[in-house]
Amino acid sequence: MRTFIFLLVTIWLSGCGSEESPSLAHFKAPPIELASLNNETISLDQFSGQAVVIHFGTSWCPFCRAEDPHLEALYQEYKDQGVQVLVVNVEETDEKASEWKEEAGFSFPMLMDRDGTISASYAPADAQPDLPRHEVMIASNLIIDGEGMVRFMSLLDTNNFDAKLIALRVQLEEVLAEQKDGMYTSID
Repeated sequence: MRTFIFLLVTIWLSGCGSEESPSLAHFKAPPIELASLNNETISLDQFSGQAVVIHFGTSWCPFCRAEDPHLEALYQEYKDQGVQVLVVNVEETDEKASEWKEEAGFSFPMLMDRDGTISASYAPADAQPDLPRHEVMIASNLIIDGEGMVRFMSLLDTNNFDAKLIALRVQLEEVLAEQKDGMYTSID
């Protein structure tokens, strides 16, 4: 039932207005410090100097599940270049999250945002105003560069859904090229 309601809301919201939204990127990433499914505390600060891809999701979200194999493929392709991928699970039990991680075959950490606080901190104020802030981020992807700046953010758009993460990969290549060229240095 929850999946059905989520689908109805996202389909309705995606049809509301056709104007292009302003860039959601180029802001300092809010801090993340969450427990992983292994009860290891993981902080965004641990990845200073690295590009980090973050996916906010849930096991019941069909859009998240469609991206699963592409997130794992992206991690396998870019991990040797220092790219870290993280899934932030939004308000699910450890059992549900563990099942999702196993079914998806994720070899990177899944972090538990048990109360939705971290997810809400990333939600743009004017995006999908009828949803609770933590739900806005479900099925969203972002790239945080080595300086801790959000360089890419895609909120769920059912009309232009990019399960293969093509736009994310293009931006990730740009971030990695800048990192290689020394256009930015890591945060302290």
